[in-house]
Amino acid sequence: MVTISLCMIVKNEESCLEKCLKSLEGIVDEMIVVDTGSTDRTKDIAKACGAKVLDFTWTGDFSDARNFAFAQANCDYIYSADADEELDEENRQRFMELKADLSELDIDIVQMYYCNQLQYRTVYNFDRELRPKLFKRVRHFVWEDPIHEQVIVDPVICNSEIEIIHRPKENHAGRDLETFRRTIAGGRRLSKRLHGMYARELFMAGTDEDFLKAKEFFTASALDTTRGLDEIKEASCVLAHIAVIEDDLAALLKYTLKDAITEMSSEMCYELGDYYFGKKDIDEAIVWYYNAAYECSSILDIKKSGSLPRLALAKCYHELGNEEQARDYEREASEVEENTD
Repeated sequence: MVTISLCMIVKNEESCLEKCLKSLEGIVDEMIVVDTGSTDRTKDIAKACGAKVLDFTWTGDFSDARNFAFAQANCDYIYSADADEELDEENRQRFMELKADLSELDIDIVQMYYCNQLQYRTVYNFDRELRPKLFKRVRHFVWEDPIHEQVIVDPVICNSEIEIIHRPKENHAGRDLETFRRTIAGGRRLSKRLHGMYARELFMAGTDEDFLKAKEFFTASALDTTRGLDEIKEASCVLAHIAVIEDDLAALLKYTLKDAITEMSSEMCYELGDYYFGKKDIDEAIVWYYNAAYECSSILDIKKSGSLPRLALAKCYHELGNEEQARDYEREASEVEENTD
């Protein structure tokens, strides 16, 4: 049977670390916990659970810490986990079965389902999504093709049915948004993936101040000819929200039109609804909130096409004195929320 190293990076995780490590007992063959500066009992708990605990001076880059943790592993595979994850008994059994099967397979990466996302309003818009979690530590390269031969470089990836329960104990948005700003200030270009995640985190958890601090970056991004259409639409949504904050109609029109080059997003329609509601033009606000809810799709925050525009419609009808219509939208918003949680 293959062996598995658990590799984690932690800081002040005393409230959840033991549950995470206990749920992996009997599955992993070694536990490596890299601490980046805990001031609570995190390291003591890790040691009590049998983990090898190492200190790592925080550099501001999660990849640096993860790479250090991976470099300490000695087993055939590396399982990457966070302290706020756990496995229930059913998925512990699935993991054990997978471990037995890996001896007969040549798999580089195993993906597992990350669950419970929407309940905690994380930056992800899916309640259950596959993520790479188990990695072969040493990869052996082989040649393929009878002529013009080449080394196989694409990893062999398999999807498992293992479900990991995610229970974040706090919202990390403030920390994450500051990391984005620090990365940009350091001159590093955000990848397409991080560009989208920065915009998404702003909409899900950012304050007005966070949006205003992001204005320079997303203004440049909207003009960057090396960015794709998806990134321009993301930047336009952020800048439209900033325009609403600053009551800048010219900017709102500018970025609305950029989004409207293709099908408008629910986020942009919602911003227009907010703008007109703020101007006491309730009838026009209703038009745009309705479009956000029923005619368009979200590109950043799933709630902008779900419960939020319906609640905004209810708010509009309360303003108009139509309490029956308002209650209908409130009821529908509640139903939509239940179906997405």
